[in-house]
Amino acid sequence: MTRVLLVGSEEVDLRAELFSRETARDALATYQLREPYQNCLELETISVGSATSLLNDLNWYLVRFVDEALVLEPSISDDEWLSRNLAAQVRDGDRNPAETDPLLKMYGVEKDEFGKELVEPMYVARTVDGVPEYDLRDVDETLVVRVTDEEFRS
Repeated sequence: MTRVLLVGSEEVDLRAELFSRETARDALATYQLREPYQNCLELETISVGSATSLLNDLNWYLVRFVDEALVLEPSISDDEWLSRNLAAQVRDGDRNPAETDPLLKMYGVEKDEFGKELVEPMYVARTVDGVPEYDLRDVDETLVVRVTDEEFRS
């Protein structure tokens, strides 16, 4: 199953904002939602195509309430997410899935009494030794996101 992760903007309660709007609530009604990180929502779809279609359907809300929309496709990687733009490129056949891994955005993951939280992303390029270490602060784990060239440069 392909997973989608919506990372809410700091100043909003993502779940409350999405479910207070009928169109977003209807679009999400058929999915089981989880909150793996504070102010994040995760759901499963059947494919990269259905994931990107759902994100397109929710675009108005994503622009206003979401910092990141990520897609995890097991046929590409079991543990590295794709940015929304990269997932769309793969879906459209503009990017070969095997060529999605050189440029990365890494989030630190901190744990506290309220759960896990994504913190301070950093951009890195994969090396021959693999994924560089997250070094912005001490964290319990990381969440790795494959990004497009344009996202890496911005």
